[in-house]
Amino acid sequence: MEKVFNKKLLEILACPICKGKLQYSKISQELVCKFDKLAFPIHDGVPIMLEESARKITE
Repeated sequence: MEKVFNKKLLEILACPICKGKLQYSKISQELVCKFDKLAFPIHDGVPIMLEESARKITE
């Protein structure tokens, strides 16, 4: 069973690359940095904020 992400974490989390705001994507279970075009995965309710774990977003 997948744990639910605590959206209050968005108030204190920032992109590890640019230190900008992140957006939560409920559908893909990721935290998204639109500036760097990276999506950081969330596993069992815990965001994985490592650049090497991030997925590049293509438009």
